[in-house]
Amino acid sequence: MDPADVRTGDIVVGVDGSIPARSALSWAAAQARHTGARLHLIAVWEIPALHGWAPAIPYDEDLAAAAGKVLSASARDVLGEQPTDLEIAESIVPGHPAQVLIDASARAALLVVGCRGHGTLTGALVGSVSQQCVRHARCPVVVVRGTW
Repeated sequence: MDPADVRTGDIVVGVDGSIPARSALSWAAAQARHTGARLHLIAVWEIPALHGWAPAIPYDEDLAAAAGKVLSASARDVLGEQPTDLEIAESIVPGHPAQVLIDASARAALLVVGCRGHGTLTGALVGSVSQQCVRHARCPVVVVRGTW
């Protein structure tokens, strides 16, 4: 994704299909309705790194398509079929999720991410993507905790 795809003033939200990400999308949509900002949904995919293994065929199109399906399903489930009260942009981007969202934050008014936590003992900790976004984003960040 070219960071120029994000317009100045957008509310950017990372979407990965998880319950915390859906909670973040719901929060971001309410904020966009309140402020009149455009809601920019970003789904990120990357080829998994497995030591000593290489895919027999390139499958980046399949991963992008899968990310697109996750984004569409999340948007439909959280926002409804075609919300008329929101201006929405969607991006499906290859790369590391934290870096893509940090890059998008350069022009955004707000970055919203979900936090999965790490389990019962360390569940109060912020996850690695959300932690990186909080530390390196160039706009304010809201971390929305979801429950499993």
